[in-house]
Amino acid sequence: MGPAEVKKIAVVIPKYGLVGGGEQFASHLTEKIAQNPRYDVHVFANKWEAVSGNVSFHFVPMIRFPRFLTTISFAFFANAAIACRDFDLIHTHDRISHADVFTMHGVPHRFWVREVRKKGMSLFDRVTAWVEQRLIADHRCRFLLPVSTLAMEKFSREFAVDPSRVRVIHPGIEFARFDLPDRAGKREEIRKKFGIDSGDFLVLFVGMNFELKGLQTTISALAKAKAKLPGKEVKLLVVGKGKQDKYRKIAADLGVGGDVVFAGVQSEGIEEIYAASEVCVLLSGFDTFGMTVLEAMAASLPVIISTQVGAKDIVTDGEHGFIVAKDDAETVSTQLVSLCDEQRRARMGRAARQRAAEHSWDEVAGKVVTIYEEILSAGP
Repeated sequence: MGPAEVKKIAVVIPKYGLVGGGEQFASHLTEKIAQNPRYDVHVFANKWEAVSGNVSFHFVPMIRFPRFLTTISFAFFANAAIACRDFDLIHTHDRISHADVFTMHGVPHRFWVREVRKKGMSLFDRVTAWVEQRLIADHRCRFLLPVSTLAMEKFSREFAVDPSRVRVIHPGIEFARFDLPDRAGKREEIRKKFGIDSGDFLVLFVGMNFELKGLQTTISALAKAKAKLPGKEVKLLVVGKGKQDKYRKIAADLGVGGDVVFAGVQSEGIEEIYAASEVCVLLSGFDTFGMTVLEAMAASLPVIISTQVGAKDIVTDGEHGFIVAKDDAETVSTQLVSLCDEQRRARMGRAARQRAAEHSWDEVAGKVVTIYEEILSAGP
């Protein structure tokens, strides 16, 4: 194999470059890899948003009704489309029939239904789990790339995966996004927008599922922290989509109704919202990774996260923030009080930013390219 020989890479994901952690992960990683002249990269997707001209796109049909056909139809059509062309390597970000590399953005589907969703297996669930199991058992699938140690542990227990096949590769981040030229000005602007005074201690919550992401415990911790800080204004800014009325009532019942501000979904300017805050809290009941943690750290915020958040891999307790049990509002309140110390908060924020800087997309792409080359050098 000559060093100048171009290798054809197939990348598979239902939605490429659209809203969602997995979708963004796949597009950022793929675009970085496609910049390497050694690779001719082709994306097989049902929907996509093209980022550059370095990637070729191929439409993959998907049968959405009846629902149980969704996963299996995408898998069938994706592999059929790939088989029509001569590819040297297949990297999938979703459940299909055959691939060389499988990036696992979630946890085993059976585990998700059983332990997180806590419901019985529907026909859709059974078919999805079957496709997933088939891919992992495929002799061609050389490497499994979970996005966190938490995800790795769940897959290893569910499928008894050979550890030699597993490489944990965390998401990357566009670090430059968080270098705001006028951070102080943006901070005041955001606070004014949401009615938060310049001297208020602002706790940030970002999540699209209030219940799963632990908003109730966060509100409870806020109430307990305020009780320990008489005369100190402590506010919680909630960014995301969820049942606001339910959580407004929870806040009111705890006596902090006026201290919880719901910002709704903020599709743009999230960097400025981080800059307006003192600390970011994510007390998820389960989160495969939790990109808001890495974003907050890049924005120089200490983080308070639960032990069920996969991003704990990159957080050292007491250095970049704190790692706690998901329902421990009392401990979280104590940590919030400790972070009212400006020097401690600044020290943790600097350490968090330095840690986040280690997770550039260039670093992530480099790790994946190493895996590609290991597969390509081994031959068929």
